[in-house]
Amino acid sequence: MEKPHEVLWSTSTADLQLTINSQPCTTVCPPCDNELKSEAIIEHLCASEFALRMKIKEVKKENGDKKIIPKKKKPLKLGPIKKKELKKLVLYLKNGADCPCHQLDNLSHHFLIMGRKVKSQYLLTAIHKWDKKNKEFKNFMKKMKNHECPTFQSVFK
Repeated sequence: MEKPHEVLWSTSTADLQLTINSQPCTTVCPPCDNELKSEAIIEHLCASEFALRMKIKEVKKENGDKKIIPKKKKPLKLGPIKKKELKKLVLYLKNGADCPCHQLDNLSHHFLIMGRKVKSQYLLTAIHKWDKKNKEFKNFMKKMKNHECPTFQSVFK
């Protein structure tokens, strides 16, 4: 004979699974949910391997990810991206096919895109509308010109 709490647990799990699978994801994708504060953008820039100013040609869904195809790009920080790779660059929003990203609702703007290279893919870690009229974004652009990201010395020399 089964204990009542075991039956309740399996029923709850099944109900939870049904709820998760039948509802579209409404949580905003983490790279799209970044605070528009100059200090936060600078921190993200330092933590990212690359940063680009770009216009986006199109956004597609591919294997559970959002695939972002750039139109025009201007590198701010190249990191692992080679100049020849820049021409055919494709970015991915990992597991982002079904989460909303309000910045990508209107592709007519320029964007500040930051990310990292993982294996052979360039993953988007932050996206901001390139908005010169926004006070915080203006502060970021001023700070970015003479800001040096901290470098961490290896403790295992």
